[in-house]
Amino acid sequence: MYGVVLAAGRGTRMRPLTDRRPKPLLPVGDRSLLERVFDTATDVVDEFVVVTGYRGEAIRESIGESYRGHPIRYVEQTEALGTAHAVAQAEPVVDDDFLVLNGDVVVDASLPRALAEADGTAVAATEVTDPRAYGVLSTAADGSLAGIVEKPDDPPTSLANVGCYAFDPDVFEYIDGTPESERGEYEITTTIELLLDDGHRIDVAPYEGTWLDVGRPWELLEANELALAELDDSDDAVAGTVEEGVHLHGPVVVEEGAQVRSGAYVEGPALIREGAEVGPNAYVRGSTVVGPGVHVGHSVEVKNSVLMADASVGHLSYVGDSVLGRGANFGAGTNVANLRHDDANVRLTVKGDRVDTGRRKLGAIVGDGAKTGINTSLNAGVKLGAGETTNPGEVLTRDRLSDR
Repeated sequence: MYGVVLAAGRGTRMRPLTDRRPKPLLPVGDRSLLERVFDTATDVVDEFVVVTGYRGEAIRESIGESYRGHPIRYVEQTEALGTAHAVAQAEPVVDDDFLVLNGDVVVDASLPRALAEADGTAVAATEVTDPRAYGVLSTAADGSLAGIVEKPDDPPTSLANVGCYAFDPDVFEYIDGTPESERGEYEITTTIELLLDDGHRIDVAPYEGTWLDVGRPWELLEANELALAELDDSDDAVAGTVEEGVHLHGPVVVEEGAQVRSGAYVEGPALIREGAEVGPNAYVRGSTVVGPGVHVGHSVEVKNSVLMADASVGHLSYVGDSVLGRGANFGAGTNVANLRHDDANVRLTVKGDRVDTGRRKLGAIVGDGAKTGINTSLNAGVKLGAGETTNPGEVLTRDRLSDR
């Protein structure tokens, strides 16, 4: 069985974190989103086929030709023409049953297992409290799929389409006949409707595990919170150098090659990756990932944040509920606000719209290579684009994004 993983999208809702990388390569704990998807399916698929598009070469260079003994082949979707069009790109290399998985969704291994155990074509579904924002499945008397309706005002059931499927190669014929949607795309749900109209049985594979679509920056924080919740505080979790006078509390992983210097205080769950340096006299707490080669220096507090590879917060700074991209650099005295004075949820601009993140605390989203001048203040929910800078003493209250 093949695992066809869709990883072609531009990830515009995740900007500026995707200005210089494809979204499936964003880090979740000690692996990328894409690698975590692979891990869920390694027990049930023999080979992966990755559908790339935006910055696909970065995926190929990062992942390589195999993953945990499973061969990987790459196909390219040159235009973003919908999910059915993306799946169609796998036709030249897929000659057996296959699963379709998304490269930017956090699920657990029970999902691909349920699809693989289904009899033939299947769609994964999960119960949700309010299904109006999803594709909603209706079922026949025998439990098979009867139809899918997108974002209905009056949902027929509480079963939401997870967006993961099992197919056999015959589906490519139906994809070829899939008409263009009103959005100008070719949707796999339309293909499924064609299969139903032609009398094909489609099983509904129930799924009760974690389901998180990592489409927006605060959802990347949530994904990392979920990943770090799985850490333990076993003795072998500390493989790097921990100097005298360091306090580690709760689940803390210090990878080989990392260094935690005297006076640092780390409250887990926290992951300090290879080549990172924390301290002296730093405070790290609350579901924080200190990425490879990151520097967290003197009198710096980092709380519930993701610092990607080679980022630096050198001294006298506070970073809370934030994401710092690769190679970002905070000048001395840079401080992030992560709470509104009116105690309302923090709002973030996503593709031009102000969106309620649902989070009372959310700090700054900082792109790769961005730099702040000394004593910069970043307001709650502000974005600083890839390669952008601030002046010394500047107060940033509005997004500053780079042109791509």
